[in-house]
Amino acid sequence: MLVPRVFRSLLCVLSCASLHARAASRLKAPALPIQSEREPLPSKGLSGCSFGGRFYSLEDSWHPDLGEPFGVMHCVQCQCEPQKSRRGKVFGKVNCKNIKQACPALDCDDPVLLPGHCCKSCLRGVDDKKQTDAVMDSFDYYLERGKEKEDDLHKSYNDRSYLTSEEVGPGESRTDLVAVLTGGTDSWLSGSNGVARARFSLTRSSLAFSITYQRMGRPSKIILLGLDRTTAFEYAVPKGRSDMICGLWKNLPKPLIRQLQSEQMRISMSTSTSRREEVEGKIIKHRALFAETFSSMLTSGADPPGMGGIAMLTLSDTENNLHFILILQGLVKHRGGEPLQLPIRVQLVYRQHILREIRANITSHDPDFAEVLTDLNSRELFWLSRGQLEITVATEGHDPRKISGFITGRKSCDTIQSVMSSGDALTPGKTGGVGSSVFHLHDNGTLDYQVQVAGLTSECVGLTIELKPRRRNKRSVLYDLTPEYNKATGRAHGSWNRLEARHIHMLLQNELFINVATAHNQEGELRGQIRTLPNSGLEASRHELPIPLAGQFVSPPVRTGISGHAWVLVDKQCHLQYEIIIAGLSKSDDLTVNAHLHGRAEIGEIDDNSSAHKRLLTGFYGSQAQGILKDISVELLRHLDQGTAFIQVSTKINPRGEIRGRVHVTNNCEFGTRGEAEEFDDLRATSQDELKKDPLTCFFENQHHAHGSHWTPNYDKCFSCSCQKRTVICDPVICPALTCSRTVQPDDRCCPICDERREPKDMKAPEMVEEHLEGCYFEGDQKMHAPGTTWHPFVPPFGYIKCAVCTCKGSSGEVHCEKVTCPVLTCSHPVRRNPSDCCKVCPEEEAAPEGLGHSDMMQADGPRHCKFGKNFYQNSDNWHPWVPVVGEMKCINCWCDHGVTKCQRKQCPVLTCTSLGRREGSCCPECLDSAEDDDLMMKAPNRRRTLRH
Repeated sequence: MLVPRVFRSLLCVLSCASLHARAASRLKAPALPIQSEREPLPSKGLSGCSFGGRFYSLEDSWHPDLGEPFGVMHCVQCQCEPQKSRRGKVFGKVNCKNIKQACPALDCDDPVLLPGHCCKSCLRGVDDKKQTDAVMDSFDYYLERGKEKEDDLHKSYNDRSYLTSEEVGPGESRTDLVAVLTGGTDSWLSGSNGVARARFSLTRSSLAFSITYQRMGRPSKIILLGLDRTTAFEYAVPKGRSDMICGLWKNLPKPLIRQLQSEQMRISMSTSTSRREEVEGKIIKHRALFAETFSSMLTSGADPPGMGGIAMLTLSDTENNLHFILILQGLVKHRGGEPLQLPIRVQLVYRQHILREIRANITSHDPDFAEVLTDLNSRELFWLSRGQLEITVATEGHDPRKISGFITGRKSCDTIQSVMSSGDALTPGKTGGVGSSVFHLHDNGTLDYQVQVAGLTSECVGLTIELKPRRRNKRSVLYDLTPEYNKATGRAHGSWNRLEARHIHMLLQNELFINVATAHNQEGELRGQIRTLPNSGLEASRHELPIPLAGQFVSPPVRTGISGHAWVLVDKQCHLQYEIIIAGLSKSDDLTVNAHLHGRAEIGEIDDNSSAHKRLLTGFYGSQAQGILKDISVELLRHLDQGTAFIQVSTKINPRGEIRGRVHVTNNCEFGTRGEAEEFDDLRATSQDELKKDPLTCFFENQHHAHGSHWTPNYDKCFSCSCQKRTVICDPVICPALTCSRTVQPDDRCCPICDERREPKDMKAPEMVEEHLEGCYFEGDQKMHAPGTTWHPFVPPFGYIKCAVCTCKGSSGEVHCEKVTCPVLTCSHPVRRNPSDCCKVCPEEEAAPEGLGHSDMMQADGPRHCKFGKNFYQNSDNWHPWVPVVGEMKCINCWCDHGVTKCQRKQCPVLTCTSLGRREGSCCPECLDSAEDDDLMMKAPNRRRTLRH
């Protein structure tokens, strides 16, 4: 296994911490192999640190992941420390340190090292430790949920996919925030009667927001304000007729995340109409957001402006009690610094008939109010499900004020969806089939649904929405979708018009399932949990059915319990936006999933050994992967437009493809995303007068060239020139080796080609390699390279990288790029003969013989040595890697293979026990409960394949 790129980055970071600045700069040579499939880094104006292909905000801390076979270094903690240059510009610097010495002293006799930990632990109480969330202790409802979980449902069937809304994905923490926006009489706010509600979800360094508004025109601009009312983020609202605004703020700096979590930020929203309206509110955390299933926005059409509020409501799980919390603005006037107490009247109204009434007191310093309406009758629950109940809040006294709003299901930009898999069926299986569905809940309680199934083992005989069964084979069917199912298309479209309030509550709490029954599996071949998918900022419409991903679509078909679906879009910049959701994963597969984007002619013609038109997508975070793929070739865009592209998800068990789906995205990207055609660069700025005004243009051969453009100079066709910020860089073109016996030299080309007229059948020129599935496709120069050829990689916008050489491995179709090793010089003053040369030479060194070509000079005569860290190793040497601040890693073996360093972790037996630990000096984990389990597992290593947990 090749040494991961991030491992070399860690070596550089840890080593540079104790070296002189000049020596440290020499260690920052480009790490190879060169990989074009990186996660996109943020804009240049954002300060932070880049480490291992990822971007971290200032003051972020993390444990470096070195990839296979090293894994996550739990005893090493890296931090992005803010630094200031001489000019006062803030930038980030990575500092890593060993935290093992900070481990506490233990009083037990035999401590063990648990997986994923740096410090050892005592065994007592490890298995019994459970984390519970106490949310809003003032509500008996939340205590009821905790008691019910202690006496949970019968566990004899497969329920590992069951995930309630209180839980989040592995390793993921989410913070929910809310803001009530109103107008006011302050100097910076207009006297608007508009009211808006903004809901935020902070996940890692991204902030997704959903905003609804009433009694005001459609806003044109949203601004998030930090301390001292400085603009932290500005969002231009797209035009539309909907009262819902969806957006995403990516890569939040660490200081702003702390301001959000400490409730120090505000949000402002304004219109651009002739009568400019502006509303504003404070962003606060509220622990009731995760349980909210119904909501209401409270407004007033009368003066004075600045009044408004929201109501967050939810039903009890076992009783018909409606819990609600009111967040009010502008109802109570402030009189100096003393708190003012005011009586209010809260009413539940149906068509101006008062059903319930509560009287209470609120203060100006704490205007929020929480209460519960007990034992709602059947009529009240029916009106609640239809959005016909109204909640009103009125003050009493000499200056009465009143706000009100209708109660509907919770509104947000999130998507209600489900992936049905055979691995999540009540009786788990591996069929390779897939089911996909999306839902939309209207204010009147109607649920629109779209469902598609494919790859079933037999005819579909049942399609139902169900509750979680309390016993095996005791399914609880809520709604039957089978009458709307079309056997010819495998789809079902329709509406469920009779949702009860309880059903809406369970739907938005992720407590409903969709089941697919077949002739051979009457209880269900596919099953999936209906879950709310948070807004990701993807421009693709989630209201449409996504692309199904199934094992039956792989060639040859794979019988797997995993399935998935994906939303894909090619935007105006010809970038591919994608979001992939998978289900049916076992716990052992969660961290070994990746996805590729392919483009071929037929579904059965994708060959995993060929890298033609194959791009690695962002890795999975749990069961979800999303991102933006830039730098797409013209050929791959054409496959997307023609519907001959595929998304393929691979796992460790099936590296050649676990599930796959055909992608058809129409686009008009004729020149790709980077302007591969040289003519495209000229189209961007053809006027010489316009180019003269650009300070970054280059003047070469009596012509101006735009920054980033590429062209062939007139003086020599065997060179390629590029403009990089007023500097012209010209590099020689390295011609690929041809395998045909006769070649011709075209007048308009630098490199010879095979003579098609003499050898039409045996021709194997690079232009035909793609057709015969031979050779390598390199993303840098967008070209096919013949097997066994070597070349300097072309990496736009930098041009040819002469300090690296790439080789096409003909047997596997993979490209291996390595750093050119410069010879050790004995002279004291070496020189670089040409500015574009990689290695320096001694001044008296003789030139190479005339008969020695450029490609021959790049190849060493004997086996090449390897450099690992600061040390050099001869070919076939073996060693344990040494990592600064960590020491020697005795569980990792590295060796030098003809100039390429390869490392592998010691192979450990597969264990089936649930409690794992690692003894002192041991490389492999052991069972903590009994040693007999280890012996049993070593005798039957394949037993794990039949287990689901």
